[in-house]
Amino acid sequence: MKLKILIRVCICIILAWMVLLCPISVWAGGQLAVVNPRVEYKVNPVGIDVKNPRMSWEILSEKRNTRQTAYAIQYASSLQKLEEVEDLLWNVKVESDRSIHVVYDGPALKSRDRVYWQVKVWDNHGGVSDWSDPSFWEMGLLKDSDWSAKWIESNITEDTLISQPAQYFRKEFRLDKSVQSAKLYITSHGLYESFLNDQLIGDQVFTPGWTSYNKRLQYQVYDVTELIEQGSNAMGVTLGDGWYRGFLGWSDNRNVYGKKLALLAQLEIIYEDGSREIIRTDKSWKATNDGPIILSEIYMGEMYDARKEMEGWAASQFDDSAWGKVKVTKLPKNHLVASFGPPVKKIETIKPIKIIPKQNGSYIFDMGQNMVGWVQLKVKGQRGSTITIRHTEALDKDGNFYTENLRAAKQTIQYTCKGNEEEIFEPHFTFQGFRFVEMTGYPGKPDLESITGIVIHSDMLSTGNFVCSDSLINQLQHNIQWGLKGNFLDVPTDCPQRDERMGWTGDAQVFAPTACFNVDAASFYTKWSVDLALDQTEDGKVTDVVPDVLNGGGGHTGWADAGVIVPWTVYLNYGDERILQNQYESMKEWVHYMESKAEDNYLWLYDWHYGDWLSYDASSPSYMGAYTAIDLIATAYFAYSTDLLGRIAQVLDKPEEAEEYQNLSKKIKQAFQDEYVTQNGRLIADTQTAYTLALSMKLVPEAMIEKVAWNLNYSVHMFRHITTGFLGTPRICQTLSDFGYVDTAYMLLNRKEYPSWLYPVTMGATTIWERWDGIKPDSTFQDAGMNSLNHYAYGAIGKWLYSTVAGIDVDEVNPGYKHIIIKPQPGGGLTHAKAEIKTMYGLASSSWQIDGDQITLTVTIPPNTTASVYPPVDEFDDVRIDGESLPEWNDLVSDMDGPSITIGSGTYMFTWPLDSGEDAAN
Repeated sequence: MKLKILIRVCICIILAWMVLLCPISVWAGGQLAVVNPRVEYKVNPVGIDVKNPRMSWEILSEKRNTRQTAYAIQYASSLQKLEEVEDLLWNVKVESDRSIHVVYDGPALKSRDRVYWQVKVWDNHGGVSDWSDPSFWEMGLLKDSDWSAKWIESNITEDTLISQPAQYFRKEFRLDKSVQSAKLYITSHGLYESFLNDQLIGDQVFTPGWTSYNKRLQYQVYDVTELIEQGSNAMGVTLGDGWYRGFLGWSDNRNVYGKKLALLAQLEIIYEDGSREIIRTDKSWKATNDGPIILSEIYMGEMYDARKEMEGWAASQFDDSAWGKVKVTKLPKNHLVASFGPPVKKIETIKPIKIIPKQNGSYIFDMGQNMVGWVQLKVKGQRGSTITIRHTEALDKDGNFYTENLRAAKQTIQYTCKGNEEEIFEPHFTFQGFRFVEMTGYPGKPDLESITGIVIHSDMLSTGNFVCSDSLINQLQHNIQWGLKGNFLDVPTDCPQRDERMGWTGDAQVFAPTACFNVDAASFYTKWSVDLALDQTEDGKVTDVVPDVLNGGGGHTGWADAGVIVPWTVYLNYGDERILQNQYESMKEWVHYMESKAEDNYLWLYDWHYGDWLSYDASSPSYMGAYTAIDLIATAYFAYSTDLLGRIAQVLDKPEEAEEYQNLSKKIKQAFQDEYVTQNGRLIADTQTAYTLALSMKLVPEAMIEKVAWNLNYSVHMFRHITTGFLGTPRICQTLSDFGYVDTAYMLLNRKEYPSWLYPVTMGATTIWERWDGIKPDSTFQDAGMNSLNHYAYGAIGKWLYSTVAGIDVDEVNPGYKHIIIKPQPGGGLTHAKAEIKTMYGLASSSWQIDGDQITLTVTIPPNTTASVYPPVDEFDDVRIDGESLPEWNDLVSDMDGPSITIGSGTYMFTWPLDSGEDAAN
């Protein structure tokens, strides 16, 4: 071992001297490199069932205007074969600039196949990269027959109308040969935690995730080679109610998918001699529910009695003589699918910032951040003493614990000590939405180290950030990102705290563009969209929530349109055509459903919809409904989704269907104009939302656009604040900006009084609220029946912060940031703004700053992409690039959005006089 270390040190020293002594020209070729290879958005995924997976990579180059001109990929069945270029599965070189979503088109893959691959690229400067570091992917179980394991259930008698204790399953086995590798394939009805030789397997939580369980159920794959032992072994699995049979929805609704928990698992072992063995769930397993987890419910919390802990229950030599037998049950396996979306994990920790002692002996901890997850408890108490922990988002104006807005959700943890030593506890199958923690029964006086907040959410790569010169707007951006974290827990939920926490489609579609600026949400939305299509009703209705736990309710405008808008958003941000292909039939069914409701006049009339949900109405203290004419909104979305479907058909090379839907969209648009637009450019629903939807969805006659835009601007100035709800809010600032009223948009952004985006910030919010006045100016609360303080829908303003304030956006013609739009519109008293996005191609950024009488715009474009830069100036003669006038190698182009400068990859600095920019903005 010491000799190996010494050799490595010597090699590193030699390489370092080579770098120092070799001429610069020798290393110039090293400026081109391939990094971050991914398969289906993941790094080295194990257990996928995409039969033709897609490769993506990024290019590094120090040279400006670098474009890939060709790529080569080698695929092999082993790392050795790849390195020796021997007996390759597939070897291809293609003249192409494609570096994302390159489809594997080699020999058909079988279950468990592992494929190693690497890529090299050529560029337009004559450069050639080295081969990338080897990467791999491994296939999951592609056929039902691959599952030799049996579904098993406990024989425990249960009252499934109430919460039940967790169930424990175990199996001992012996391995007499040396093990080369071991993989565990596992899923369950209910949530599971799995153990091998008393060690927790993996770092995922809330497995197997939430899908439309009766239509598809995910399984996970774990490499457990390091946990397996030659000789005696034991495997254990804990099952909790979870989404499968726990409380879900309202009115004590339980057992949505079934009444019995069940387990399916197979541990596949390959020995050093090449032989194989499978340890599988079957009748030889044993089970009990007589353990420490008395109950663990998503809404309700957990009761845990540490005195009932079973030390070593997932290890060999444990006495399970009191455990019962299991029964094998004939549950289906034909709906099992590999996990696709990002797993839910413990992502970060938060320490409380202060403790507030109460007269009743309890203590309130302020975590300083509205978060989602749970608290880790550290305690040393007498055996049998019980600590009760409650969670809430806010205290009332008198400093009391406020839980009314949780409705039936208890969000309560009860921990009973085993005694005599420090105990560290975290709950298992529950999560809470909270900022404040109330603790009663704690032995002695707790301190700030007594609890730690554990933040959980889907493990999505953070890809974007926005910052500017205004601290309140920066806090708004913070709140948007934390609202996203708190509500992206395997599905895009509406809220994380009350008895709801469901995948509301309306919330998802309005927030999706903002989400894609901030995180890599591609696989997250792709996974969810599959369930949306599966839960779609036979007549084409998209359900209100996905997965559907409300028994088929749906078909509501602005909500059901998520079936079209979310896949389109993923396509725009990630260049992913496959999601359009996979969801295309679902989109068609939804559009045809709307067409059937509109009948012959192309107007969708008389049906109930949520409308512009929770829009401002000064005449209604609770303003639960919306007052923009619902028929107008329904017809607008009918036109918009149909138009998108026509564009999607074009992308998918379906010209006849594209023409069909484009023609239908034109007819709906004409009907909308005839019914809702007056000759003077007013809408029959004289609201900000009506004008915003009509303009942003391009439903206004060309000759009236200026008048309609003027009326929108007038409405905003008449109120001096926003009046929109869930459907109008995401679009209003962008619409104002697009039609020349950027100052009005900034006025809305900067407003600090209710209703506004910054009002909650001034009230101490750390996430986005469901209502404009969740906490009123007098510190009382809105209607407790619907008053989440962590609800991301109004955070959809985030897209405008990136695309217009900082000025970076996608280009529909070249999606996925293959071509980037840089179009900042400074204003609102800001002196600087910056947005960064980690695109599929690499880092892109747009940053502007006002310094005296000059504006400086710094732009970074990743290799293998281009950008159009739109300085907000009247005269291009005023613009300098890197201190010089427009160089000849740039193309000065003009299009419908105004003059722009086309650039390739690299970092550029644009400057122009402040007065020129102000003139252009005005």
